[in-house]
Amino acid sequence: MAFPRLAAALAAATALVLAGCGSSEKTADQQSESGEGALVGVTMPTRSSERWIHDGDNIKRALEERGYQVDLQYAENDIPTQANQLENQITKGARVLIVASIDGTALTSQLQQAADADIPVIAYDRLIRKSPNVDYYASFDNFTVGVQQATSLLTGLGMLKPDGSPGTAKGPFNIELFAGSPDDNNATFFFDGAMSVLKEHIDSGHLVVRSGQTDFRTIAILRWDPATAQRRMEDLLTSTYGNARVDGVLSPYDGLSIGILSALRSSGYGTAGQPYPVVTGQDAEVASVKSIIAGEQYSTIHKDTRELADVAVRMADAVLKGEEPEVNNTEDYENGEKVVPAYLLEPVIVDKSNYQKVLVESGYYSADQLR
Repeated sequence: MAFPRLAAALAAATALVLAGCGSSEKTADQQSESGEGALVGVTMPTRSSERWIHDGDNIKRALEERGYQVDLQYAENDIPTQANQLENQITKGARVLIVASIDGTALTSQLQQAADADIPVIAYDRLIRKSPNVDYYASFDNFTVGVQQATSLLTGLGMLKPDGSPGTAKGPFNIELFAGSPDDNNATFFFDGAMSVLKEHIDSGHLVVRSGQTDFRTIAILRWDPATAQRRMEDLLTSTYGNARVDGVLSPYDGLSIGILSALRSSGYGTAGQPYPVVTGQDAEVASVKSIIAGEQYSTIHKDTRELADVAVRMADAVLKGEEPEVNNTEDYENGEKVVPAYLLEPVIVDKSNYQKVLVESGYYSADQLR
């Protein structure tokens, strides 16, 4: 008669052990459902730009701190490579994809594969176009970037004061315009933002585009290539300027600005008798910040990649937990198939007067990095 009582005791003990196991750790299936330890695929365009290295490192570190696995890939501006990287991440079982595309229209089939596998896609910095399978967009206000570039150009020329009020200089000033890669959706936002400021001054004759080249397609630099920008600036100087002076250059990216300044230097600019024109930029890359400190490049637009990485990581984390990511724009980023919910950050103009406060005191760079 003791056996039934023994069996009951053993059963109770077994239940307690199982209950204890269940309270201290989750099964693999439960972890999968909650997103814990999930694989996140991150694809960046290239290592040739230091800003993408910062972006990739910041995203990877923040995701790993939250307990996720990360497959970080760089495609070196080769579209088929990026397509293959995405396919591999889908095959590996990635639960979310964070994609900074090379060509915003070239990943349609890969994004369809992701959708078929119920994998959400977050477009990072560059909007992915012509696909309904883009779930969220993390970026800066790119129209404002263009507005700021044009504003800093006018400030450098003396047509505006630093506080935005009218300056004393009226021109006419000779300027040239450069735009970013035509396959990057951001490039048109930068250009449109800049032209929203510059057009009235061009129409009034206070600014003169001596080459006559103001169309986006004509002035765009494929893949944001510095060497291409340098060649174009050299051609403009040879074909258009002769003894005339270039007073300003709208450049949408620091890498292009370095190439533009190199062409100008080869043509005799950068001396006391012929100082550099006002040259703008973007991304606050170390070489360009040093150039600004040295009095060569005039300004850049700082987009704090730490903040952008944080936005993308919070989006991915929310999705993996079955929550709705935070967005602050649901109207402006139509990709040809849908309006993509976005979270936009504010960029900052950086020049010689404020680089210390914006870049060094914030911890973005150390003082030693800029020496």
